[in-house]
Amino acid sequence: MSTTVIPHWVNNEPLPRPSGREGEVFNPATGLASGRVPFASVQDVDLAVEAARKASQSWSTASIAKRSKVLFAYRDLVDRNRDAIARQLTLEHGKVLSDAHGEVQRGLEVIEYACGLAELTKGEFSENVSTEVDSYSLRQPLGVVAGITPFNFPAMVPMWMYPVAIACGNTFVLKPSEKDPSVTNLCAEYLRQAGLPPGVFNVVHGDKVAVDRLLEHPDVAAVSFVGSTPIARYIYETGTRNHKRVQALGGAKNHMVVLPDADMDLAADAAVSAAYGSAGERCMAISVLVCVGDAADKLVPKILERIGKLKVGDGLDPAAEMGPLITREHRDKVAGYVSAGVDAGAALLADGRALKVPGREGGYFLGPTLFDRVTPEMSIYSDEIFGPVLSLVRVPGYEDAVRLVHAHRYANGVAVFTNDGGAARRFQSEIQVGMVGVNVPIPVPLAYYSFGGWKASLFGDHHIYGRDGFRFYTRNKVVITRWPDPKHRGVNLGFPQHR
Repeated sequence: MSTTVIPHWVNNEPLPRPSGREGEVFNPATGLASGRVPFASVQDVDLAVEAARKASQSWSTASIAKRSKVLFAYRDLVDRNRDAIARQLTLEHGKVLSDAHGEVQRGLEVIEYACGLAELTKGEFSENVSTEVDSYSLRQPLGVVAGITPFNFPAMVPMWMYPVAIACGNTFVLKPSEKDPSVTNLCAEYLRQAGLPPGVFNVVHGDKVAVDRLLEHPDVAAVSFVGSTPIARYIYETGTRNHKRVQALGGAKNHMVVLPDADMDLAADAAVSAAYGSAGERCMAISVLVCVGDAADKLVPKILERIGKLKVGDGLDPAAEMGPLITREHRDKVAGYVSAGVDAGAALLADGRALKVPGREGGYFLGPTLFDRVTPEMSIYSDEIFGPVLSLVRVPGYEDAVRLVHAHRYANGVAVFTNDGGAARRFQSEIQVGMVGVNVPIPVPLAYYSFGGWKASLFGDHHIYGRDGFRFYTRNKVVITRWPDPKHRGVNLGFPQHR
């Protein structure tokens, strides 16, 4: 069976440079190879960075009007082609089409936010800070910046980065996941069609060789990363050691605290949706239920009822609600965690390891899995599993729930379910976690806020997209001026135009 080669993208065109190393891309629903992706050499990365450096000389001074025009055109192309993007995403990632469409929509929202660059890149001005002396500030681009992104959101997470960076006047080199790279090339083509000049957006596929070169390259001024905490720490330490600005978003173990007064049907719907959507391969997935008092006794039967009705299958099947995991190796790793949970003494109430999807026996499927009686020393509690495994921990009181959340090394997202407004307000105020939901299980901020956790879930001073994104991709310059009398420029009755 022939497979498609997914090339690098440099200067607005494919760069089919075989490096002698490559990886296979699979359809997770079938287990069959669908493509081959070349792994970039140091020379390939250098070529992309050099293209970005040259393009930066003109793009950094491009007018706000020109940058806005390109971004608005790109926004329109993504909107009109969302079906094609979502389908390609499902073929390589495995998530169901409805989830893929949701991913494209959330990425599109960041593009739309970046279209407001005229307002978001404004500086400040103070008149007469001294006699006839004015002072003002400028937000200026960094130059060449890079993004390193994960497999779980191959369209959305890169869109958290490059539209904002490009809006600020930077040029971009993206190293997407080698597991599902085609969506990135598709978006690169839409950027070209939108009128983005050659070299402003470039893509290098690959592995650690490409990552390390981007972290070391003297012409790369900043690096954005989303992935696991061990790699996020490595990216941050290596990048900053090489004098780069770095934002590195790491792993998560998101808790959902359910108080006894909560609407249990709402909580059950939320827990199942947030734990098993995208097969649990979300950094904002709920992976721990913390049930206070007798909440678990009321909640568990409702969750099991909903799990029993879930349809698992090929992501292109309109009836499917949950698809496969990304690779066979990852599926086996998640299954290993389930076995470890049983060995540790947790009560396995729903076991997804034996799931078989008719006609897709070669796919990387693992069904919804639910543990009860989980304790903090178990690996299924402490580790980020990144699969459809939900662990339930029982605690006697509200303070015990808060202490449990605070004791975990991750602090990405958390939710509380309650009908008590006072308890909810207290929780959102005192909980030490970056993103908080009240009766909302996945509190992913909209594009005009910023996404980011605390503790081992984030390395760096800036969250991603939103105003933090514009701050990250620009640096501040302060100017103090004193001028003599203005020169006359003659008469011009034409209406002033900005170009």
